[in-house]
Amino acid sequence: MEPGATATPAAVPAHAQFHISSERYPPVLPWPDISSRGKWSVSSFKFGFGSECLRDGDPETFWHSDGPQPHFITIEFPQKVAIQKISIYLSFPQDDSYTPSTLAIRAGTGPSDLQDVRVVTLDKPDGWITFDVSSEPNEDGDGGSKPVHAYVIQVIIAANHMSGKDTHVRGLRVLGPVEEQAAEGDPFAFSSPQFKMYETIR
Repeated sequence: MEPGATATPAAVPAHAQFHISSERYPPVLPWPDISSRGKWSVSSFKFGFGSECLRDGDPETFWHSDGPQPHFITIEFPQKVAIQKISIYLSFPQDDSYTPSTLAIRAGTGPSDLQDVRVVTLDKPDGWITFDVSSEPNEDGDGGSKPVHAYVIQVIIAANHMSGKDTHVRGLRVLGPVEEQAAEGDPFAFSSPQFKMYETIR
């Protein structure tokens, strides 16, 4: 989506575990973007290709690692947050062996106690890939996953395509549960399916 263009939320079920968009600009999704709440850092970077390139919304810029593997992105929040999904923009046609092929997601209360919560394998990705942070099923039985509650979330580039050493990531977003978006606009918003059916009655 070009800057300034209008868009409506993508028709993606709230319980969808994996969503792929070929758009170069961040897709409009039902999950709220909580990225700006956290402090971002990266394991290494080349000058001019730091963590700011992950969040500028420009598909032509990218974080370029410049150090030993594994490479990683860390987001630290001032308070515990519910994290539902990670949305990441990768482009194998542009970045070749710099493109991540395996991502490991870790979460915890601080950088020293992070635990593995998800591993994702990618095959020549080109676009925005959005996936659940956790693989633990939620209690609704709708095929969705539980959010992860953490102060820190870390995305580790465990491997690149063609055994590449350094990595390119063109965009990254941290998304919260859909319920959180409703709660921000209405402190008394209904959350359960049984109550949601009466939500618009006045």
